[in-house]
Amino acid sequence: MPDQDATTTRRGRPPVTERDRGAQRLAISRVAVRLFREHGVTRTSGADIARAAGISERTLWRLFRTKESCVEPLLTASIDGFREVLRSWPPGGELAPHLRDAYTFVPGPQREDTDAVLAVVRMTHDSPALRAVWLVLQEQAEPTLAEMLAARLGRTPDEPAVRLLAASVNAAFRVVTDEVAASGHTLTEHRERLAEALRTGGWPVRPGA
Repeated sequence: MPDQDATTTRRGRPPVTERDRGAQRLAISRVAVRLFREHGVTRTSGADIARAAGISERTLWRLFRTKESCVEPLLTASIDGFREVLRSWPPGGELAPHLRDAYTFVPGPQREDTDAVLAVVRMTHDSPALRAVWLVLQEQAEPTLAEMLAARLGRTPDEPAVRLLAASVNAAFRVVTDEVAASGHTLTEHRERLAEALRTGGWPVRPGA
């Protein structure tokens, strides 16, 4: 006779998938950024974010380490956009035209978050805690950049020259993004300034050049 427990549909809430968790984190991130913009980072508490997001504080702290880390999903979207356009850079093609044609600061369905992402980057200049989140995310992106560079150059990701190039590319993205967020330049100018920064920062004009 089959085990009744094994043949009975499990009652209660269905398991939370990584996709569900990511969507929840993004929704909370949007709420947190809105509150930070309206009231300031220091005057917004974790309880405020949880209440506005319609969740318990316990859930908030399970998903985020600090109230400032709530901005991670939005900032990550901009970093992902940069990595995507570099990954799709065609062999033998020039960088500037590729950036102009293919680069989207915040890609895909999160494009509507562009203004919020730029607002967070601006706020990092006045909030050391937010700045720390931005810099940590940048640092975490470097190994991926190194792997991508290594593949293009026929080298290994752990070579000092490749790691240095990855760091310089990462720094170019951060500096240009900071500048554009602070100055109010258009995203078209962001693409052009980024292409120029990469040219002068040691990235070859053509992949494999």
